[in-house]
Amino acid sequence: MRTRVLHVRRIVLICLLSILSPHAFSQSLTAGNGKIEIGLGIGPSFFLGDLGGNEGKGKTFIKDINLPLTKLMKGIYVNLYPAEWLGFRLAANMGQLEGQDSLTTNKGGHERFRKQRNLGFKSNIAEAYAAIEIYPTVFMEKYDGLAHKIRPYGLGGIGVFHFNPKGQYIEPNGNTKWVELHPLRLEGQGMAEYPDRKEYSLTQLEMVMGGGVKYYLKESMYVGFEILHRKTFTDYVDDVSKEYINPALFNTYLTPEQAVMARQLAYRETLANPSMNRPYINKQRGDPKENDAFFSGLLRFGWRINGDNSPSGRARKQLKCPVFY
Repeated sequence: MRTRVLHVRRIVLICLLSILSPHAFSQSLTAGNGKIEIGLGIGPSFFLGDLGGNEGKGKTFIKDINLPLTKLMKGIYVNLYPAEWLGFRLAANMGQLEGQDSLTTNKGGHERFRKQRNLGFKSNIAEAYAAIEIYPTVFMEKYDGLAHKIRPYGLGGIGVFHFNPKGQYIEPNGNTKWVELHPLRLEGQGMAEYPDRKEYSLTQLEMVMGGGVKYYLKESMYVGFEILHRKTFTDYVDDVSKEYINPALFNTYLTPEQAVMARQLAYRETLANPSMNRPYINKQRGDPKENDAFFSGLLRFGWRINGDNSPSGRARKQLKCPVFY
């Protein structure tokens, strides 16, 4: 009997030491506790570049978006959490971007030049990026699991994206079709007459920055919303950057069919106003001083895939006394 009593006392002592141990408590927060999340995202995307925009001079970020050209972006992501306040994300998204000068509201200011220019494009976008997430409010939380918690966060990273701008060509019979702009060299890319204009790559780097908020519906599931801005290192997402070139050069560098399309897609002012008759060769077509950008607002759905190894589940197991039968 005495032996049993001593055995029970040892078990109680072990439980108390486990509960009071700082090392055990820290492990319940960070080691192997719901470290992996997977999720989906879907929401609108917007282009910020030379084409389109609102009245006045071209602006940055949301002040210069055309809401009628809102496109859809969707994607998947995987997050790894070495600690609750720090996350590492790998993500892939697909979507579309579009810009149209014809949608610019002409109020007689600087925007009238874009309206007159009458250029447009659309492009599919595929991207992959890696980012670091920071959750600053974690340090103010009382640790009692994730369910019903709200967590704001900021993130930044780097990625790669692929694009392929297309323009709307009007055929002789009046039908329209979208044609790839990159092969047409509309601003003299790769032409000997313009040695400073190299052919641009359709795959480019991007810097990713933004922030969002998560709400945990339960320990292993959350919904959230984030705004993610991409700063690119190219001014050719919309195939517009520098000055108009001499259209006669298209006959030298392109096939006859391509040359016909290039002349129309490079200069479209007369399509909007047939009476337009101004010298335009070597005049401004785009603004090379600022690279293109785009951003998205994604509704996110995520799951922690560790099951019973979630933060609160692991903590409960750390604090639970052994059971003997």
